[in-house]
Amino acid sequence: MDFGGAAAIGGVDNGGFDFMSWYMDIPVISRLYFTGAFLTTAGCALDIISPFSLYFNFDLIFFQGQIWRLLTTYLFFGMFSIDFIFHMYFLVRYCRMLEEGDFRGRTANFVMMIMFGVILMTAVAPFVSVHFLGSSLTFMMVYVWGRRNEDIRMSFLGVFTFHAPYLPWVMLTFSMLLGNGVLMDAIGIIVGHTYYFLEYVYPAVAEIRGWRRKKILEPPRILHWICGTYHGQDLHRD
Repeated sequence: MDFGGAAAIGGVDNGGFDFMSWYMDIPVISRLYFTGAFLTTAGCALDIISPFSLYFNFDLIFFQGQIWRLLTTYLFFGMFSIDFIFHMYFLVRYCRMLEEGDFRGRTANFVMMIMFGVILMTAVAPFVSVHFLGSSLTFMMVYVWGRRNEDIRMSFLGVFTFHAPYLPWVMLTFSMLLGNGVLMDAIGIIVGHTYYFLEYVYPAVAEIRGWRRKKILEPPRILHWICGTYHGQDLHRD
């Protein structure tokens, strides 16, 4: 299966694969997410932590104070397996390409996108009985990347080609054909579309119609300060 179309993974030279060079070349937010997901899975594989202490459970979070589940539900992608490698590939690839592409120099906006996705998915989770939401967040990133790179052509198993915006739908259809559940994938697509509309479509409509509120998902100043983009944001506004 080839979902190529843009270079995303480096670290290969004449001397072979240099993992540390590849790892350090990953942008900081994507690297933090990948590291968190890998360490969480490693902790479960070594029996340091239990998956039962990681999954999303509304009652345990809000009535028993196990608030770490709000984070760990996005970090656990299953035990080490082919499926885990598949998820890590898509996580690193599309999270990285978003951060290096559309969000280059806009780290606070990238964090804002992730926070938006996490908040919406967490709000939906109690009503759809899902326990781990990392796949949904990855699907959201794939959707947003596809919509922002409409001219990139991709291929599926070398059988047919399609443009990047159709990638999440191809992946969802493939999962259905394999007999896998598509609920988490669908959540990612819906949340991704909501973010895309609010971040890219609404501002254009607001500009045309002269609405006072042009941007809905503008990161707060403190987030710009934390991400080191505060001064750049001031220049952008000027």
